[in-house]
Amino acid sequence: MIWTAILTGILAFASPTWADSSEGSVPLAIQATPAPSLERAYAAELVLVRPLAELGHAEAQFTLGTMYEDGHGLRLDLAEAAKWYRLAAEQGLANAQFILGVFYENAKGVPRDFIEATKWYQRAADVGLDVAQYNLGVMYDRGRGVPQAYAEAAKWYSMAADQGQPEAQFNLGLMYDKAQGVAQDDIQAHKWLNLASSRFPASEKKKIAAAIKNRDRVAARMSAAQVAEAQRRAILWTPKPR
Repeated sequence: MIWTAILTGILAFASPTWADSSEGSVPLAIQATPAPSLERAYAAELVLVRPLAELGHAEAQFTLGTMYEDGHGLRLDLAEAAKWYRLAAEQGLANAQFILGVFYENAKGVPRDFIEATKWYQRAADVGLDVAQYNLGVMYDRGRGVPQAYAEAAKWYSMAADQGQPEAQFNLGLMYDKAQGVAQDDIQAHKWLNLASSRFPASEKKKIAAAIKNRDRVAARMSAAQVAEAQRRAILWTPKPR
């Protein structure tokens, strides 16, 4: 039990942040050189984490992967990061499965392989990880590693959107707008685009603007009653737990 408590602190300290890109959601490495106090903290963390990772502890393997990916406490090495993420992913750790999918999709530490990327996204999506569900939707939307299938893309976007993932909400709104994989529905399109505009971080000004622009474009062909119904649904919406 003591190792669980210690690792909880480690993971809170070392977990990556996420951002969307044209390739899907990808981890953001810290660009600034860590201060000496942080370097000492990373070194102390490594002393604790590596033995646990080598003993097969999935959370420690995941943490060691993030340290290699970001160059925290040791030399940045994406191939080594992929190795430790894989070990954790093979034990069923959803975050590691997702990141391993990102590595394969973006050729980080491994050769680009959309089939492998989709496989790992699928495993993480199946246990409810919203960013994996979104990325899996993108793979079906674009036909990467799987046959292109709008209905399957809409299914996975919907699951992620229900949890509050804004990129999935945006894409799902567009699918209702364009009748891709779902029946055309202006009320649903307006609802999801409206929710996306309110859930993107304030720093994501272009994404917010795109959501608002598309929402208003849809609204222009709706009746006042339809717009009111779409707004009502957005107000009543709450995220579903994973």
